Amino acid sequence: MHFDVFFPSLGNAPTFPRIRVWDPYKRLGISPYASEEEIWSARNFLLEQYAGHERSEESIEAAFEKLLMASFQHRKKTKINLKSRLKKKVEESPPWIKNLLNFVELPPMEVIFRRLFLFAFMGGWSIMNSSEGGPAFQVAVSLAACIYFLNEKTKSLGRAFVIGLGALATGWICGSIFVPMIPTVLIHPTWTLELLTSLVAYAFLFLACTFLK
Repeated sequence: MHFDVFFPSLGNAPTFPRIRVWDPYKRLGISPYASEEEIWSARNFLLEQYAGHERSEESIEAAFEKLLMASFQHRKKTKINLKSRLKKKVEESPPWIKNLLNFVELPPMEVIFRRLFLFAFMGGWSIMNSSEGGPAFQVAVSLAACIYFLNEKTKSLGRAFVIGLGALATGWICGSIFVPMIPTVLIHPTWTLELLTSLVAYAFLFLACTFLK
């Protein structure tokens, strides 16, 4: 990044030579395509060079704030446009996709990561104990956790049981079908079909209690 900086001195405090330059990019000496990181770097560099001269500092800060606000507005507009495009895609999608999306929601990232950690822990626990026995206990705990989260969300224990058991059954069936297709060279010798199927079931339980309404 090139900074077009000239340092005329006025007493002990140098004066910023581009105080009256209207274009904020030219005032900071950066490209119109500069990133936020480059804008911050230019601002800090110039403030350090012209520290002590009030008008120079005000001019640099004014250009910096203008560019930062423009960058914020651009990000906001991009986010809004993305949401609009996604909404339009949903509206133009077939009826069956719309009906399917009615059963799906996106929770806060904090909730997603907490539940992902829980089911990943269950998977790790099952793998650690694979030589001692099957993962029946871990599967039962995972199912109970899934039902608990669903009941907390839907306020219907019956619905939570149906969705939780359905997710477990679907995961177990998919695991039973697809796990045998994995080449044996990719599977640890102590990992049984039951263990690998349970890992698939954990994934389905996580998806069900996290993203289904």
